[in-house]
Amino acid sequence: MNYLSLYLIAILVIMTLYIRRQRRIHSAHTAELQEAIRSGLAEPASLHPIVDPSRCMGSGSCAKACPEEALGVVSGKMALKNAAACIGHGACLAACPTEAIKLVFGTEKRGVDIPNISPEFETNVPGVFIAGELGGMGLIRKACEQGRQAIASIRKKSRSDQADYDVLIVGCGPAGLSAGLSAIHHKLRYKIIEQEDSLGGTVYHYPRQKIAMTAPVELDLIGKIKFNEVQKEVLLKFWNDVVAKTNLQISFHERMEAVERQNGCFVVRTNRGSHTAANVLLTMGRRGTPRKLEVPGEESPKVAYRLIDAAQYAGQAVLVVGGGDSALEAAIAISQEKGSDVILSYRSSAFSRVKQKNRMLLEQQEKAGCLRIMLNSTVKSIHERDVEIEQDGVLQRYRNDAVIVCAGGLLPTPLLQKIGIQFDIKFGTA
Repeated sequence: MNYLSLYLIAILVIMTLYIRRQRRIHSAHTAELQEAIRSGLAEPASLHPIVDPSRCMGSGSCAKACPEEALGVVSGKMALKNAAACIGHGACLAACPTEAIKLVFGTEKRGVDIPNISPEFETNVPGVFIAGELGGMGLIRKACEQGRQAIASIRKKSRSDQADYDVLIVGCGPAGLSAGLSAIHHKLRYKIIEQEDSLGGTVYHYPRQKIAMTAPVELDLIGKIKFNEVQKEVLLKFWNDVVAKTNLQISFHERMEAVERQNGCFVVRTNRGSHTAANVLLTMGRRGTPRKLEVPGEESPKVAYRLIDAAQYAGQAVLVVGGGDSALEAAIAISQEKGSDVILSYRSSAFSRVKQKNRMLLEQQEKAGCLRIMLNSTVKSIHERDVEIEQDGVLQRYRNDAVIVCAGGLLPTPLLQKIGIQFDIKFGTA
């Protein structure tokens, strides 16, 4: 047998192994997409990629660039196989060699409201500006740039001596932080309010260790930040350091409740009072305000609306409320902590839009006696040492140290419409 024959045999073996491997990958990705459809999780909740099949060559570059493994090969082309995992940071867009990907809001089945804004980021209401995720830009780099450009536009407008501030910034995610730095840079009187207790916006709610930025960012006072790929925790630490270094002032736990036009300026009413501003820049995300239970005792400090660290609940009796993946994942994680006693309460008779993996883990933990599932149940009141839950018409008390409510969020759309801001509905368009 000559060398040519040996080369041909080697090539044939390699090609055979490659084809078999690709078939296994395609089969697994197709099964994952079908499972997402069966579970009702095929509709992405935020900014997400769509693939032009006429341009896609199926290289897999986008899938390799996606830390959440949301993309895969289906029928020979790239597709969003795990929509629930997509967080819209756009790493796939930059990685695609044929420019077959674009990022959009909404789908053909589910439209998403996006406010109308001008190239200067001003809405149809003069003096009210929008930048970042709320305006349709989920990418961190571009959200930061929009915050900077919006302040540059506000700087050109006339200022009002009757107002306390030249600009009031609502939200301190990437766009709000960048806008605040620009306000200092341009010597504008500013105020930033944030309804939560932390900065970072949507990034703060990313899963642990997730890649949060994939391109350099330009920030006033700081300069160009050359983050190519950085984990969420590293980015949040960097932003906190920036806030400390620049003395950027942020009013946490302050939620915007209304905006009114009075005497040539805006009156922004919050849960802490009211402020007057010549301009308002809205940089909050699309997660909205956490939906509350509206029951006695919910104002207790033991009530939270997200799980940050399951380990802090070791040895505690914890009530988790909700029926989505975030609720199931919180209950599962806490039930794995030593000495925990977990109840998962959900108002409906079954979990519908959840991942199969979470269903299986939940059933596993329930069978092991690590948690209790209470379907058709409603929380009636929260007390210092216990909670009252009604299930199938029967009201009972349960020992409790902490409550985590995972009931989704209330989008700010009605409030913005009351201000007069106009919206377009995006059905899978940029």
